[in-house]
Amino acid sequence: MLKYQGIADALRREIECGLYLPGEQIPLEETLGRQFRVCRGTVKRAMDLLVAQGLLARRRGAGAFVKALPGADVKELSMAHQLSGFAKTYRKDKVTTRCIRFSVLHPSEAVAAKLHMSSLEFVYDIVRVRYANAVPSVIEYTKMPVRLIPGIEQEVLLHSIYDYIEYVLQLHIQSAHRTVRSRMPTKLEKVYLEIAETLPVLEVEQVAFLDDGRPFEYSISHHRADKSVFRAVSVR
Repeated sequence: MLKYQGIADALRREIECGLYLPGEQIPLEETLGRQFRVCRGTVKRAMDLLVAQGLLARRRGAGAFVKALPGADVKELSMAHQLSGFAKTYRKDKVTTRCIRFSVLHPSEAVAAKLHMSSLEFVYDIVRVRYANAVPSVIEYTKMPVRLIPGIEQEVLLHSIYDYIEYVLQLHIQSAHRTVRSRMPTKLEKVYLEIAETLPVLEVEQVAFLDDGRPFEYSISHHRADKSVFRAVSVR
């Protein structure tokens, strides 16, 4: 993890726990530089990141202030920008997983291009249904490069792949590019997600990246529309 990202994470946690309240000023860059023993430019990058994520607002000549967001919004924004994954997003619920398919194969040219790899290399081909309190919420179709994310086994798939990547492989997940659209489910998805004939799903297409810029995941997930809420923050 880069230094400015670590500082941003530390400030984000302090905002979450209420150390800095809505409308309260964050310490000046010079002060934070001394606290974290880094140069002012590094602190500025951390602050810029939190502004872009919608947690801070800058006032010309006055510094940076915590945006007046409800506590739940602060936590959701924080989780979104840390790419927590399904298990942590639904951390208050009992999360279980059913693995439908797990194999290793060559990716299509389209998937290989998304993952910046050759179609002659190998990817994991993973299909899982994720449940929150025994209710099916999403079916995930995931491709990951075997070379970049080694050692995935069936047991890993029953829990959090992201936890395996960060805590076992010691890699840092940084960002994702997502496209969200609606569509009708397939017959098989209706069975797995236990949804009615007329209920659409929300499709989230995602390419996720490590902190060194390498894409490690290409996924398409279909979420039950009656169980999903997607929120976004726009910053000018």
